[in-house]
Amino acid sequence: MIASQLLENEYSGHFGTYIREAGDGKLIEELEISLHDFIRFVQDIPMDKFDYSYAEGKWTIKDIIQHIIDTERIFAYRALRFSRNDKTPLPSFEEDDYANNTESNKRSIQDLLTELSALRHSTLLFYKSLSEDQLKRIGTASNNPTSVRALGFVIIGHQKHHQKVFEERYL
Repeated sequence: MIASQLLENEYSGHFGTYIREAGDGKLIEELEISLHDFIRFVQDIPMDKFDYSYAEGKWTIKDIIQHIIDTERIFAYRALRFSRNDKTPLPSFEEDDYANNTESNKRSIQDLLTELSALRHSTLLFYKSLSEDQLKRIGTASNNPTSVRALGFVIIGHQKHHQKVFEERYL
């Protein structure tokens, strides 16, 4: 399954941006490839940039990596709930509250990348376990309908979006 095969009712709002960012690779393959590409990219960033923010009140690269981790956990949790046919509407989350309550800048970059890698491998195993029917299931999060498979592409596109932000504003 590729992102362009998603139906219009499977996502809405800002998720469209992330789905376009995901590209048109196959979901399972791209979950894996994008992780390796991201880790290689981050490992090439000069050490003095990890605690840098380009403006007052903006996140550091470490903060953004922690944000990617937190967001993937939330999106994967939503995908789990929806795949199991849980119809309970799920609330949104305030990313700044999460960012303000981590200590990502006290962590090593290797520790953050190891956590991201472990999380992604868990996400991959979860997505590999799903049937076509489960992947197509739709639930509601942040008052918007979203399918399980769309959430997989959102995870990929969200990470790629932040990689572009690194390139444009931090390096």
